[in-house]
Amino acid sequence: MYLFAFASLIAIYLFRSSGKLADSKDASIDKLKSEIVSLKDSVQQLNIKVLDVQHFSLENNDYAMENYAHLNVENPERYIADKLLETNETKGNNPLVPYEGMEGDFKINKIKVLNHKWILAEFTDGKHWGEMILYYELKDDLGVDFTLTSHLLYASTF
Repeated sequence: MYLFAFASLIAIYLFRSSGKLADSKDASIDKLKSEIVSLKDSVQQLNIKVLDVQHFSLENNDYAMENYAHLNVENPERYIADKLLETNETKGNNPLVPYEGMEGDFKINKIKVLNHKWILAEFTDGKHWGEMILYYELKDDLGVDFTLTSHLLYASTF
């Protein structure tokens, strides 16, 4: 009789605890499902932002890319950016940067080729930062001429 009562108590305990465990797991699953929906929304919003940012890009501008169709360049944007980075190889400040470096030499570190004529570039000497807009021309002989159009040096970096 005692064995039956003890077995019954154990069965009731296991039944109740498994029910609570199942409810806990269901709640966790529901929470994770709502989190997945939220993350999918965030990914969709980020994709929209990426598309907006990529709008001003040579590689996504078919009209601008038509200017380079006759050239044998696989990736004109990368080619132009590489040619601009080559200007960093000169000793001292980059010749396109209109400022003298204060903590070192000013060098270009970020480049955004906007279309077939304009580049947005960031430059720094390690402590001071600035930006400039460059006009460029990619010639048929694959030479690239750069002309400084506008520039700024951030005062908050002093």
